[in-house]
Amino acid sequence: MRLVGRITEWNDARGFGFVVPNGGGERAFLHVRAFDRRGTRPFEGALVSYALRFDERRRPQAAEVRFVRASRRWYVPWRSLVGLVALAVLAGGAWTGRLPVVLALTYGAASALAFAMYGIDKWAARTDRWRTAEQTLHLVGLLGGWPGALLAQDVFRHKSRKAEFQVVFWVFVVVNLVIVAWAVATGHLPAIGHLRR
Repeated sequence: MRLVGRITEWNDARGFGFVVPNGGGERAFLHVRAFDRRGTRPFEGALVSYALRFDERRRPQAAEVRFVRASRRWYVPWRSLVGLVALAVLAGGAWTGRLPVVLALTYGAASALAFAMYGIDKWAARTDRWRTAEQTLHLVGLLGGWPGALLAQDVFRHKSRKAEFQVVFWVFVVVNLVIVAWAVATGHLPAIGHLRR
């Protein structure tokens, strides 16, 4: 017997959650491996159809899970847009001499590092390997890697739904911008030539 229900809880880092049948009923455990097709990552609120099974302790589990087509959400990669715009502004400012070249290079290098770190941490989460500490991810963002981190959060769908992480992440983005704006305005970070001659 197949049921249709919504994912009410989902832990993307650990790959499991729960689904509740439409019309009410007992929630069933849902693991990412229960999906018939891989590709779209599960998310809270997704409408799915599933076969109801029971484990050895008679606890309900979802099996042969499929997304119901109507539940596929329109996803706007706003984090990627913000990250790309930030990098473009930095590159443009360095090109015209309005921002220090060293600043654009620092943000570019830190963003590349952040992107790689998020990708590695996502892989580690899926394979039960050693994880990167959240403080380390935040530190790289604070040091100028936040545009790359935003890209990675969209590309890898990693840390983008963890509310506590996002609050600290955005506080660090604001702190980074305030420090850099102060350093540029007071001359503590002088321009080092133009990229364009």
